[in-house]
Amino acid sequence: MIIYNPTSYTSRYTDPCSPNPCGSNTQCRVAEGRPVCSCLAGHWGNPLTYCQRGECEVNQDCPNSKSCRNYKCEDVCAGQCGHNADCTPRNHIAVCSCPARHVGDPSVSCRRMDPQELCYPSPCGQNTKCEVINDVPVCTCLPGYFGSPSTGCRHECESDYDCSPSQMCQQYKCTSACAAGTCAPTAICDVNNHRPTCSCPKGYFGDPYTSCRAECLSHADCPSDRPACLGDRCVNPCSGGSVCGVNANCEARGATPICSCPRTMTGDPFVRCRPFEPADLCEPNPCGENARCQPGHDNTGKERPVCTCLPGYTGDALTRCRRGECTADVECRHDQACVDYQCKNVCSGQCGVDAECNARNRVATCSCPPGYAGDALSRCYPKSTSTGARYSTSGRVYYNKK
Repeated sequence: MIIYNPTSYTSRYTDPCSPNPCGSNTQCRVAEGRPVCSCLAGHWGNPLTYCQRGECEVNQDCPNSKSCRNYKCEDVCAGQCGHNADCTPRNHIAVCSCPARHVGDPSVSCRRMDPQELCYPSPCGQNTKCEVINDVPVCTCLPGYFGSPSTGCRHECESDYDCSPSQMCQQYKCTSACAAGTCAPTAICDVNNHRPTCSCPKGYFGDPYTSCRAECLSHADCPSDRPACLGDRCVNPCSGGSVCGVNANCEARGATPICSCPRTMTGDPFVRCRPFEPADLCEPNPCGENARCQPGHDNTGKERPVCTCLPGYTGDALTRCRRGECTADVECRHDQACVDYQCKNVCSGQCGVDAECNARNRVATCSCPPGYAGDALSRCYPKSTSTGARYSTSGRVYYNKK
């Protein structure tokens, strides 16, 4: 038999919020068996003692230039915009913008604009030049081009079909297909599909591009030292120096002249051959976007093109370079510096072991923390008196003699 003593019986549950341990204008709730005090809605303060009615509950309770934060009307622009940026309150919202003649991210930092930036990227069309004149970008066509620079400039012709039927496109200009010197003086010149065709008049034989005479009718009529029947005479196809270009080699294969540049030269063998130059390594440009090409050498000393990003750009110069985050320290925060066109913390790797680093005006300041001494640039050691050692503020170690 179990006998309960009424005088020793206690309730199995006690409400921690009764009596209420909280202050005025508060509410109490139980969390994990403990009372939790909080201010009533629209109030703020210390819920253990007293909560007072707030200045506001929503933004509409405040002027347009302020917002409701923790039941208080506070300046909506406080700490919202970046360095050198302007802040304009609009309907309880901070609107950040860069001042006139400034560019950048107004939420981070604004900097003074370089007028030349108005041409990057260029507002002009293709084959144009952009120049900033009186703070206005002015577009002009490149030499040899014409058209509207705002939409794009072009050559007079890119192919023969851009010219009239009796003309051909040479060096991007329309010229007469039968211009003087195209055919022999006594030859007839006809234009077919923008190309001149020279022929000797009836009763004449030979090469209508040089002369029409009856010295020969075909190459078979000519001797081996002059195997070509050209116009009115038999000639060596490589004689005269006018078949191939300057410095070019000419080799006669039967009646056909073969023009070629020597192995150490380059160019058009029908116009001019010239020695190879280092600049030829960069024509056409093998580098990526926003990169420049310069003649250089590889590890074996062999000449090769070297690609580098333009100033202010980073990336793979062989494919594409992108504009960097910065070009000078002033474009970064006060605790950062511009390294390789990127804003990086000035304290990174500057101080010794167990040392503290503080950034001041983009300069890393190293110091040992309280209770430590030593050279903050190399290592800080905990101060200790158990060995009889004493440390001065200069980081030197002194020992007490016993």
